[in-house]
Amino acid sequence: MATNVSLTTELGKFARSCVESGRYNNVSEVVRSGLRLLQENEERRARFGAMLDEARAEADRDGTHDIGAVAREMDDIIAASR
Repeated sequence: MATNVSLTTELGKFARSCVESGRYNNVSEVVRSGLRLLQENEERRARFGAMLDEARAEADRDGTHDIGAVAREMDDIIAASR
C-alpha cells in the first residue's frame, strides 16, 4: 500500500540520519519501524487497560484493602517470623 507521509523538518532529518547510519535502507523502512513500535505500544496500553478493568472488577466484587491494614498485616507477619 503506497501512502505519502509528511514529516516535520526535525523528523525528516532524523529519518535520513537513520538511513545514513546504514541501519535502514530508506526512509520508508524508518517509518515502518516507527509504526511497528507505535503498534506494540498501543497493544501494551490496551493490555494494561484490560488489567486495570479486571482489577477494578475484582475490587468491586471482593472489596479493597487500605494501606494501613496491609501495613499492619505485614508487620504482624514479620513479627511472627522472628
